[in-house]
Amino acid sequence: METQQIANSPLSVRRHKSLSQGLVENITNNIKNAVFKPGEKLPTESAIMQLYGVSRTVVREAISHLQAAGLVQTRHGIGTFILEPVSSTLGISREAIITVRDVLDILELRISLETEAAWLAASRRTEAQLAELATALNDILTKKTRDTESVNADVRFHLLIAQATGNRYFVDILSDLGTTIIPRARLNSAALNLGTTSSYIDKVNHEHEDIYSAILRKDPEAARAAMRTHLSNSRERLRQAQLRMEEEASSGQAENPAT
Repeated sequence: METQQIANSPLSVRRHKSLSQGLVENITNNIKNAVFKPGEKLPTESAIMQLYGVSRTVVREAISHLQAAGLVQTRHGIGTFILEPVSSTLGISREAIITVRDVLDILELRISLETEAAWLAASRRTEAQLAELATALNDILTKKTRDTESVNADVRFHLLIAQATGNRYFVDILSDLGTTIIPRARLNSAALNLGTTSSYIDKVNHEHEDIYSAILRKDPEAARAAMRTHLSNSRERLRQAQLRMEEEASSGQAENPAT
């Protein structure tokens, strides 16, 4: 059954840092309030564009965010459908991780968590675990132009490091977060970098290689430092992207005071 309407008023730049973020929050609230139910199909892109007065790019970016949060699934040629809610075993709800600010907060959590995971992984990893990590790294490097596959490889890389700690709770927390641990799953790669998308991905890939090299050498301190550098850089890239989004929204509001 396809949903016919979306409860809530059209978006306003004044109420949101970006139109796509506002659309994500709006649809998320409708899912939480059972306006949209699991299994139902979202209205078409054109219908959402008309209802909210936004561009196709805004709609597609919002849908991408909702996919990363595990709220919807797009079936090519058919449409986008609401998914069953995923219960969190650790009290961290993917559905609550909506805004760029939320992702920044998750990155702060990951910095404290994953730097120690990298230290432990370098100390405890087995040859079999190292081989799996090498495969995941290779997937990241070879699939960098294919967003979904690259994100999935990135998630697997971090989960494998958690597994190499020998402590299942590291794995539980990262598994609970799913693809929300990867900033580019929530924000277009190009928006995270002032240069080209490829230059941004290259920087991230070099950071992954540094982490892998330290774990390969069984150098805990270097692994910890490489992971901290990677996640701190991710946080800074995302923070700068958020600032640019806010500036663009403010500029758009100034140019269209009646919006």
